[in-house]
Amino acid sequence: MPDNAQPGRDRRPTLADVAARAGVSTALVSIAIRDAPGVSARTRERILLVAEEIGYRPDTRARLLRSNRSHLIGVCFGVQHAFHGDLVGGLYDAAESAGYELALSAVTANRDERRAITSLLQDRCEAMILLGPGTPPGYLTELAQRLPLVVVARAVRGVDVVRTADDEGLQQAVDHLVGLGHRRIAHIDGGRAPGAADRRRGYLQAMQRHGLGAEIRIVTGGLTEEDGADGARVLLADDPRPTAVAVFNDRSATGVLDVARTAGLAVPGDLSVVGFDNSRLARLSQFDLTTVAQDAEGIARLAVARAIDRLDGNPITRREQITPPQLIVRSTTSPPGQRNLLARATKPPIAG
Repeated sequence: MPDNAQPGRDRRPTLADVAARAGVSTALVSIAIRDAPGVSARTRERILLVAEEIGYRPDTRARLLRSNRSHLIGVCFGVQHAFHGDLVGGLYDAAESAGYELALSAVTANRDERRAITSLLQDRCEAMILLGPGTPPGYLTELAQRLPLVVVARAVRGVDVVRTADDEGLQQAVDHLVGLGHRRIAHIDGGRAPGAADRRRGYLQAMQRHGLGAEIRIVTGGLTEEDGADGARVLLADDPRPTAVAVFNDRSATGVLDVARTAGLAVPGDLSVVGFDNSRLARLSQFDLTTVAQDAEGIARLAVARAIDRLDGNPITRREQITPPQLIVRSTTSPPGQRNLLARATKPPIAG
């Protein structure tokens, strides 16, 4: 290839393209690209410069699959979970720093969890991380016998688990609302979703601890905006209706906000709302949602480290690792009955 030749636009530049441009063998290019010994510093610099000029990028996945180990960690996640997106970002960072790649497989409305997991098994993954899996514990136990398995955001006996203390998170939400003066505090739960039972338990424990057992109100919800909206409609029909609600997750909480505001209620003056996860939704200015944060980066680091420990045969002392939640207070909570005060606070001053 002449010095000024470029690979065709319809294909990626190859090692052979770099070798021809640099005037060396493909074997020498491979050594330089891998930063292995056997090439002088000057030649390595020239090869890397040529690679940069023609846009060559190593195909890491192909190289790994050609080796005895894939260095792939499979991740199964749900596209309906906003928090899973935060977790995947942290997993990529943690895996890359440890010299591993991720293979992702999504659970969608038309693609169930077992199919997503089977896809990862076919991809030669050495270990697997499942985000909030809904499959039965027996299946997860069997899967853990085939390869190192880490379950995130769900308590499962006999399997490595990394999760948040979900019950403590709902207790923090209730404590916050009680501290603001609320008594009629409801909970829209997550139905059968992973973590929902622990969050229900935390809500019940906190309400009882504050002497509010007679005010307990749990409405079945779920993972989506529609679930939150349905739960909100049920609560708004109560007489008297709650002055505050702790919701299973941020996504459902946005459905509560929409129904409340459409009904003409002031949030937080008429209804305070607390979510769970501190996902990107909660941080958007249009929601500015008070929520219980999970440490996505910390959970991701622990999950990747546990998977690699299993691969390396390192001793494991605790199967379950639990991270603490943290309440993040934003603009969707306030003392009850502050609607008029809030209106006065936002009314422009009278001129003159």
